[in-house]
Amino acid sequence: MDKFTKITGVACPINQANLNTDQILPARYLKWTRAQGIGKVLFQDLRFDAEGNEKPDFPINKPEWRNAKIVVGARNFGCGSSREAAVYALYDYGVRVVIAPSYGDIFSGNAVQNGLVTAIVADEEAAEIMGALSRTPNLPVTVDLEEQTIVCGNGTYQFTIDPVRRMRLLNGWDDIALTESYRDRIAAFKAEDRAARPWAIPRSGA
Repeated sequence: MDKFTKITGVACPINQANLNTDQILPARYLKWTRAQGIGKVLFQDLRFDAEGNEKPDFPINKPEWRNAKIVVGARNFGCGSSREAAVYALYDYGVRVVIAPSYGDIFSGNAVQNGLVTAIVADEEAAEIMGALSRTPNLPVTVDLEEQTIVCGNGTYQFTIDPVRRMRLLNGWDDIALTESYRDRIAAFKAEDRAARPWAIPRSGA
């Protein structure tokens, strides 16, 4: 997993509360592999009509937001089913950060496993950022994970994120790497346990 520290890029506002994982990635694409380009079907049923034509009013279809690295959403982003592929679709499309007031719990857990930052801001702050982007679509947004700040135009916002998830993203750690970061403490515990309970250690060759 790549390390994440800071990004500046295009941010797309999607002002839709309770945007669920089936809307992020419809269930019929769960059989796709990432090699097939799962990012190209991100928000498929929101972006396209039944004939496969783009819906011009959906934000990410607009020219200024097609290459968004950041999505700014409303409350309860990523609710619904536990499909990790919804995170794959966002990441493979090029999105590295989602900014929203709250997230589905499983979505947040899947996000950190795949290097996607889920920055939490207040409802009014999310609305303010989306408003600024709607007025000035090419306004660059900077997200700094070390400082936990978002800069959008003249506005600077503090965001929250689980501290363990922040540490993992900054270091690019998956579950195995996180466990290995405690190697010294694990070794010390094992040594203390052997000394305290020598009878619990299996005898070799017995």
